[in-house]
Parts: sequence; C-alpha cells; structure tokens
Amino acid sequence: MNIHEYQAKELLAKYGVRVPRGAIAYSAEEAVSVARRLGGGRWVVKAQIHAGGRGKAGGVRLARSEEEVAAAARALIGRPLVTAQTGPEGREVKRVYIEEACEIARELYLSLLLDRASQKLTLLAAKAGGTEVEEAAFVSPEKILKAAIDPATGIQPFHARAIAFDLDLAGAQIDDAVSFMTALYRAFGDLDAALAEINPLVVTGGGELLALDAKLAFDDNALFRHPEIAALRDEDEEDPLEREASRHALSYVKLEGDIGCMVNGAGLAMATMDIIKLYGGSPANFLDVGGGATRERVAAAFKIILRDPHVEGILVNIFGGIMRCDVIAEGIIGAAREVSLHVPLVVRLEGTNVELGQEALRQSGLPILTAENLAEAAEKVVRAVKEAR
Repeated sequence: MNIHEYQAKELLAKYGVRVPRGAIAYSAEEAVSVARRLGGGRWVVKAQIHAGGRGKAGGVRLARSEEEVAAAARALIGRPLVTAQTGPEGREVKRVYIEEACEIARELYLSLLLDRASQKLTLLAAKAGGTEVEEAAFVSPEKILKAAIDPATGIQPFHARAIAFDLDLAGAQIDDAVSFMTALYRAFGDLDAALAEINPLVVTGGGELLALDAKLAFDDNALFRHPEIAALRDEDEEDPLEREASRHALSYVKLEGDIGCMVNGAGLAMATMDIIKLYGGSPANFLDVGGGATRERVAAAFKIILRDPHVEGILVNIFGGIMRCDVIAEGIIGAAREVSLHVPLVVRLEGTNVELGQEALRQSGLPILTAENLAEAAEKVVRAVKEAR
C-alpha cells in the first residue's frame, strides 16, 4: 500500500526524520491560510498524487507570495497531472501540500528496502538525487552506494557513517547522517514498510540534512497490525480494477496489453506472461488467484479481467495442486455465462481433477478453447485474438 508524501512525512517525523514544516490544503483559500501559518516569504506548492516525476510535470511549484500560492493551488487542484508514471490520462489532483521553502546546497538520494538476494535490509544512496536518479542508476549503477544491514544486529553507526563518507558529508553532517538513517531504519521496521525513499535528501544552506520528499510503501500482509496506517489508504489513487481485486483477495496488476491472464501462483503467472510475449501477444494483466481460490473468487477474477476494455482474449492457466481443476472450471463457466463472454477464451488445466474440469468445459456449450500445455495455450490465444480483429 502506498500513501501520499505528506502522510509519509508525518509518520517519519515522529521517528526523528527531519522534514520541512508543511500542511495539506484542498482549495486555494486553504493553501493561503497554510502559507500564512507557516510564515516566511517563500513556499512550495506540491500536488499530492501517488506517482513520481511530479516536479518535471509541473506538479511542484515555488511561490514567492500568497497570490502565487493561491494561483499554484488553483492550477493544480481539480486538474489531471500527467507524469511518466501516470500514463497519458494522468491523475486528478485533489489536494496540495504547502511547505516552507528551504535553501538547497546539495541534492542526494537515500532509500531503504529489502534486498531479496542477500535477505537483508539495504541502505541505498547516491550523490545525485532528484528527478534524474533512476536514469543515473541505469546508466552508471556503480554510482549507487549500498550498505547491507544484518537483521541480527540491526543498523549500526558504521553503516550510516560509511554511506555518509561516500556521499562526501563532513564534520557535524556525519553525526546528522547517523541520526537520520537510524531514525529511517526504526520507522521502516516499526511500520512494516516495504520501501522508504527520500528523494531528494538535501543538504541545506545551513548544512543540515532534510527530507525534501518522502515515499513510504507498506507490506499489505502486515496492515492488520497497523490500522492507523490502513486508514491512510486513498482508494482514489488506485486503479479501480486493482482495488476491486484486492476486495476478493486477488493479486492483480493492470498492464498495457490485450490478452487477459488468470493463473494460480506468481511464478506461473510470470511464465504465462512471458510465453504470451514469445508467441507475439501482449499480456493485459498479472492476475494470481492463489492456491486455495474458491469458485466465487475465480468468477470474480474472470469478471475483473473482462472489465478491462482493452482485453481482446483471455488465457486461463491453472495447475491444480491444492486447487481443484473442476472448481476452476465451474467458476469460469459461471462467470462466462453471467457476463456474456464476447472474446476468445483459452483454458489450460493440469493437476487435481483435471479430467472433471475438462469435461465440464466441454459440456458447457460455451466457445472455450482448451490446450494440453502452456505453449499450445499461448499460441491458440494469440492466434484467436488476431483472427477476431
């Protein structure tokens, strides 16, 4: 689960991570009121959406007067903001964050995430923060600084000092960096975060470290322990189909292709998408119904796939271990009849009760194509979609 920048800063500040003062506003009038409370002669007006690249897209604006604060708020609130991460349709800005401006001497990058290869939380840092950090990491990965933290000991001062020295910090900034990274680590663990990113981490004109932007993402499986964080969820920022899928305990991610996929198991789902690409198609989604899905959950998954207007064909690839193939078939048949199936459907079943499942599909009277293996299934669905155009 993701949250807004202002929410992330509020949480991190409680752990001692230094952030600029600011407050949220839902109108130009509220924005001016916030600016007055903050004082000073310069403010930053930031669009609050769940997407990066806001600065490049005009979603972060410097204001030097209350009139400019109001004008920036009016220009953003109620309008779509298109960034590299939103797609061409953009995201509607429903609130802005008014923050005190600060003098920036340097922009750095800092994040904390789980490195699955080493099975350790890892600090990542770079001397060049801001909007170009992703490109810099791709072009020059050797410039990304890393410090792996053993879970048995947790973060130690030497982890932070090593990063601080490599970032060319000096003097009191070293101790400042140790406090900053330790606070970030504590917040990450206590809140069951999946990602904590500070971009940019700035060195102010006075030499202090400050989180000018902040992103926190949380492990959905741990939200039952954090009702206060679950309450921060903004469903308007989520894809409607992904939101519906989560209500049925389905793992669904919308993609840009035209062949819908329903699979059980994340690894099998990835393989299914790969083989669709291999045969010249393009997957419209990642959808894992899980190992113990019921007929009702399968039916819900099928309906969610068909609600995507870009879907021109569907491939169901199920390996029945815990999951029974006949249950899958019943869910598919029921959903196909309910929604009046109008696109080619290819089903490949294997495993427990596969004969019963295949027989149910044959007896359904629906135009369902079956396949014996994954390669055949992918070839059939790609060909059927092309022929139906």
